Amino acid sequence: MLTYPQIDPVLMYIGPFAVHWYGMMYLASFLISYGITWHLIKKRQFPMSRDVLDMFYIYMMAGVVLGGRLGYVFFYDFKSYLENPQDILAVWKGGMSFHGGLIGVIIAGLLFCRSNKFDFWALADILAVSAPIGLGLGRMGNFINGELYGRVTQVPWGMVFPEGGPLPRHPSQLYEAFLEGIILFILLWILKDRLKHRPGVLGSVFVIGYSVIRFIVEFFREPDPQLGYLAGFITMGQILSLLMLIAGCLLIFLRVKSTRKT
Repeated sequence: MLTYPQIDPVLMYIGPFAVHWYGMMYLASFLISYGITWHLIKKRQFPMSRDVLDMFYIYMMAGVVLGGRLGYVFFYDFKSYLENPQDILAVWKGGMSFHGGLIGVIIAGLLFCRSNKFDFWALADILAVSAPIGLGLGRMGNFINGELYGRVTQVPWGMVFPEGGPLPRHPSQLYEAFLEGIILFILLWILKDRLKHRPGVLGSVFVIGYSVIRFIVEFFREPDPQLGYLAGFITMGQILSLLMLIAGCLLIFLRVKSTRKT
């Protein structure tokens, strides 16, 4: 059994304000994503200036936060928030959904591209390359917070999490950080030039890759306590990932078919 590193979730204090590691992971995610996206925009000669990219990332941040929060409310704890609607705005208490954040980003991206007359599919491909970086850093933030830990296990690398009881558990946050973050990023980085003439295909690969990884890791991750197992054997994360996988497969079929015609 490995010892869980007791890392203070608060990185530092600035006056009366606490700066949390998790928040810094979000900030680092956007900065790294911004840098990668700008690099690919210049390389592909995508018609977007630096000022417009700044505005695009404002849209993206709004999509992530609003979509992620509302996704958690509706997918994971609707009854509780229905009884206490004021808590919907209490994002500092935690509760974000990747699937909701993805929906938020897609809606924000569609609105941005429509108002600025950009090719949504080409821009989605560029953004998809850097998305795993944010996923990996976000999972590291979960690990530091000691949240979203795995199921009880006897593997040698199991850890006793502060809020997870006395038994060792899978460090599922690290599994996700490695698979969703590092492995998925490497895959997309390798494919980015090979698929650049097929707009929308790389973004579809991201959707499929994430959904498969998330579905598998859910077998090692403790289900959300307010939901447990749905139908006695499957988690909400797996249901959402299955829907995401179906959507990704349909999307890649349509995008390949569309690019063949052109």
